Amino acid sequence: MPEPSTLLSVQDVTLNFGRVQALSHVSFDVKKREILAIIGPNGAGKTSMLNCISHFYTPQQGHIYFQGHDLTRTKPTQIPRLGIARTFQNLALYSGLSTLDNLMAARHIHMKTGMLGSLIYWGFGHREDLKHRETVEEIIEFLEMESIRKTIVAALPHGLRKRVELGRALALEPTLLLLDEPMTGMNQEEKEDMARFILDAHELRDLTLVLIEHDMGLVMDIADRVVVLDFGRKIAEGTPDEIRTNPDVINAYLGQEHRY
Repeated sequence: MPEPSTLLSVQDVTLNFGRVQALSHVSFDVKKREILAIIGPNGAGKTSMLNCISHFYTPQQGHIYFQGHDLTRTKPTQIPRLGIARTFQNLALYSGLSTLDNLMAARHIHMKTGMLGSLIYWGFGHREDLKHRETVEEIIEFLEMESIRKTIVAALPHGLRKRVELGRALALEPTLLLLDEPMTGMNQEEKEDMARFILDAHELRDLTLVLIEHDMGLVMDIADRVVVLDFGRKIAEGTPDEIRTNPDVINAYLGQEHRY
């Protein structure tokens, strides 16, 4: 079993799609309150790894433990209730709802009022709704989204929609946050803002982060450790300085730095 300081333990995970092997015997641990980056070229298996952790995919071999729970044996609908939230490479928001409503939708796992209590709105249901709205408004302020709180998400530019998705993940009040390319498609100013929000969330909300990101400058600046995947295999793991000088990483990515 994982050590006490380990929050997430990926053990010998193998994932196949027919004859295509997306992940091959991948193992690594994520320590409490660290930022772990997973890097590699397109098709290396990075998103497949996050999909296994969130149990969107079920690996054919191996186990993933989170605070004593074997996630490979846990229903996908229970993963957020354990304290795991994620963002997606391709935005997965309710585009017809406002920023506020998207964040409120994420609060459903914390709602305790049943159908009868919801009908009697001015009782416990009303008090609970106010409590959840206070939490959501705090996140909106934290991510500097006050000006778009009532804006329909479909009308927002890409960078702000990425911020809304981060806010929705934070609204779940996770212990572990999985970020799948949170800065893709952003300009430099938007990337700097997102990096600041991620680091502030990590520090102020006591979060452990698993990050997939192609911006190597950012990864090397904010990650505590880095796992490198190539064709579904783990080829290296270590601190950013160790990864920079690792011969296997250099050989695998020679001339391909712009891809990961």
